[in-house]
Amino acid sequence: MELSPFPSSTSYFTRNTNLHDPNNINQSQFTSTRRRREISPISIPRVNVKSPSSRSSVICLSTATTTTTKIDEFELESKKHDLLRAIQDTQRGLITNPNQRSSIEEALVCVEGYDAGTEIDLKKLDGTWRLQYTSASDVVVLFESAQRFPFLQVGQIFQKFECRNQTDGGVVRNVVQWSIPSLLEEQEGATLLVSANFSVVSKRNIYLEFEEISVQNIKISEELQAWIAPAVLPRSYLSLQILQFLQTFKAAVPVSSPGRRSAGGLYYLSYLDNNMLLGRAVGGGGVFVFTKAQPFLL
Repeated sequence: MELSPFPSSTSYFTRNTNLHDPNNINQSQFTSTRRRREISPISIPRVNVKSPSSRSSVICLSTATTTTTKIDEFELESKKHDLLRAIQDTQRGLITNPNQRSSIEEALVCVEGYDAGTEIDLKKLDGTWRLQYTSASDVVVLFESAQRFPFLQVGQIFQKFECRNQTDGGVVRNVVQWSIPSLLEEQEGATLLVSANFSVVSKRNIYLEFEEISVQNIKISEELQAWIAPAVLPRSYLSLQILQFLQTFKAAVPVSSPGRRSAGGLYYLSYLDNNMLLGRAVGGGGVFVFTKAQPFLL
């Protein structure tokens, strides 16, 4: 039903038939008539309408956050690139001068600042990491030995963490591929393996307990195979046994024993993401720069 702000004219004039007679109009009738003709205000419910600027401000804030995140990621990748560029001519730490070491330390600190204070993600840590640079004396001495003695080659060095389904630790294996030219295959003729258990002792620190040192994965050179079992002559049972023994040879020396705490050390993981791992051996043991490598079986 449509409501009119004015009273019905028919009912109005029916109830006031003497209104047009001047002799019958008195003050009370005039007042009553005026009241009837007054228009009551119509109540209109208030509707809350969101200002268009409210939505646009939320969109702007979201866009600004996304833009800031992209800028941070770009800056981080740039800092990581600067670090890798600073270490590229050092032969993994063998050749450095004071200026280079200062630049490397500065680049390290810049990258570490992006990941400071967060807890170790063991799922992200799990996997194989290739050494790109170190200042640790116990590793640099291997490079120095290979440079000093031409019969020794040091190939790739890896750290292999096994901790995907763990919450407080796991196993880490230091893998050093080495060779003796003419006797073993180039660069990766044999593998030196140092195994350790590790436990998480704080947000960023892990404690290593070394368990075993072993030599395995012997890959003799073609020259040595030809000398042991010449291809032009019938290979005897003994020569085949010698080849099989060398190829499956493994020598292991335990560095721990029951009732005695094994050798160990504190290792600070200063930065970790999907493709870079930075570490510091606590107590002045040196710094380490690793990049993610393809997994391999030992």
